Amino acid sequence: MRSGAGAGRGRRTALVGVLGAALAAGVLTVADPALAQPSPGAGRPDGHSSKRADDGHHQGGGGNGNGQQERRGNRHRAVPVKGPVLSAGDAKDSHAPTGTGLRSALGATLQDKSLGTLNYAVADAATGEFLVGANENTPATPASTTKLATAVAALSLLPAGHRIATTVVQGAAPGEITLVGGGDPTVTALPVDQIRIGGAPVDVDSAPASMADLARRTAAALKAAGTTGVKLSYDTSLYSGPLLHKEHDGTNIGAVTPLMVDEGRIDPRSPDEAPARVFDPPGQAAESFAGFLKAEGITVQNKAAQATAPAGAKELARVESPEIGRLVERMLTTSDNQLAEAVARQVALAAKQPASFEGGAAAVTAELTKVGVPMNGVVLTDGSGLASANLIPPLTLVKLLGQAASPQHPELRPVITGLPIAGFTGTLVSRFGAKSGASDAAGIVRAKTGSLSNVNTLAGTVVDSDGRVLVFALMTRTTSPDPFPTRAAIDRIVAKIAACGC
Repeated sequence: MRSGAGAGRGRRTALVGVLGAALAAGVLTVADPALAQPSPGAGRPDGHSSKRADDGHHQGGGGNGNGQQERRGNRHRAVPVKGPVLSAGDAKDSHAPTGTGLRSALGATLQDKSLGTLNYAVADAATGEFLVGANENTPATPASTTKLATAVAALSLLPAGHRIATTVVQGAAPGEITLVGGGDPTVTALPVDQIRIGGAPVDVDSAPASMADLARRTAAALKAAGTTGVKLSYDTSLYSGPLLHKEHDGTNIGAVTPLMVDEGRIDPRSPDEAPARVFDPPGQAAESFAGFLKAEGITVQNKAAQATAPAGAKELARVESPEIGRLVERMLTTSDNQLAEAVARQVALAAKQPASFEGGAAAVTAELTKVGVPMNGVVLTDGSGLASANLIPPLTLVKLLGQAASPQHPELRPVITGLPIAGFTGTLVSRFGAKSGASDAAGIVRAKTGSLSNVNTLAGTVVDSDGRVLVFALMTRTTSPDPFPTRAAIDRIVAKIAACGC
């Protein structure tokens, strides 16, 4: 045990208590980037119901197995403590563990048969120094941890204030208007007080664009020109390539188009993060828009049809998404596949690539290479991680997280704030529970989950017993169809890292 480890554990005891209290109150003020609270609107998702759920978190400890999460009254408890969670600069001033010490601390947890084949890496967040791992340079199926690559590329390439616009322009003839999709799948038909993201209400920064607002602004422009009746068309020409993901199942992801409302959900109020989706998202969006126009006193004289807006057409109205950082947080916390593919296409558009699955993957790969992320062995075919063909080595995931946690890259901070908090938010709400053997790490781990058939991954940040922030990536492949033992075994490894003063 290194000197100062006892004091570190004292800080960690304080950390867990204050974190729990802060989360319960909706407020968290921690200097450490690995512990920052995600923005309002990044909260608890309910479970997936699909066989190939992106993260399958509804099946984890505490889930009832039917796509709904159970609430556990003692899950978010806090230990009363006094004093700061971490002193300023603590993560840099404390000593990083040694690779030998970590390997010894992990011991038998790495030999758990539930892990199947394990590739992993652990590094110091402050210095980027690799500490311990196995097969850390060997590419493995990342599942939804692919979203870390999409997020870093988007925040590196796009301006911090980047928003996605949905617009209405004048059509080719008088009395015609065209609804133009700009690639924002989060545009909503719901009133703001009914919007939930991961089960939590939204605030002014995270609230999605409103279809009702777009209709209201359009109607005002039309009435100002003396028009009360229009013919409506809609434009989806921004995207190219296939509409459907190769792993399309109609729940985890729907058709990927630049014009959608409520991500193409049949029921926009459904708490399920893998809901049933409509077959024709653009048609649904146009129908919703027409209904709101009617409520504003504008008659739509036809059933909207697809058309390409005239070049240079006059814009009548627009609404815009939250800033790209808020979209990234939402994408990571709730593991939103539909949004991830939209974000990848925004990267493609900025990089002058086709806005398609292939173009998005190519643009993300190019941007990560440009910013110095090691890409040896990396294969990306989508932005969400649903593709079983994706390959990423654990060390690359660790480098992505290290860059995001670095004070030299403040533009990447939403990657860290968007990571679910173990036992509290997002896809980790039912992980690190009392029966997992990893509950001591609840509240001090932030990580992106990933699951496909026989694949379970976890990559994120953890604070060790000396207050040092470490980044890790654990990637497994098993022969068992039951993911629960594997996830629990992964959580126990992370808990050992958290407990290490070595």
